Amino acid sequence: MRPRPHPLAHSAGRPSPTWACQPLPFGYNAVMPDKPLPVHGVRETLLDPEPQPSIDGLREALTAHDEGPLQLGRRLRELVRSNPTFLDAWAHLALWALEEGDEVAAYAFARTGYHRGLDRIRKSGWSGQGPTPWHHEPNRGFLRSVHALMRAAAVMGEVDEARRCRAFLLELDPDDELGVRDVDVSALGG
Repeated sequence: MRPRPHPLAHSAGRPSPTWACQPLPFGYNAVMPDKPLPVHGVRETLLDPEPQPSIDGLREALTAHDEGPLQLGRRLRELVRSNPTFLDAWAHLALWALEEGDEVAAYAFARTGYHRGLDRIRKSGWSGQGPTPWHHEPNRGFLRSVHALMRAAAVMGEVDEARRCRAFLLELDPDDELGVRDVDVSALGG
């Protein structure tokens, strides 16, 4: 009895090469294995840099520890007043309010950074899916804002919203640079 050709045999009756029969991992790039292929054309969203005076002002505010927490809050408020689209200032203002025990203000500041960040990533080409990775420095203000919103929502008892924020952070930054993958948001509550 003559053997039947392999089901994946070429039409000429020759068997397919061994590599052709093996499924490749999702997103595998055979040409450049260290760089995954974009999924269905989805690319990383990379925000434009913040204005240098804003970055310098934030650095000054955060390093002026001898002035006390009240002065830090004033400096951060002045930064968002002078540049309302400065996402990192909104995020740090939210984190400052959390440290001061004002979760309502923290929630409001974080939500402002979140919504302004959504506007910015949409303008940068984000279409509702795909990464906005931490490795790109200008993205960090938005990611910090989402992280601060997750924390503030959890402290206020909005556990469902905190979980959505955590899931969104993992979508935006699959490398999980903020370390939220294993966070139990219900344990963050006050």
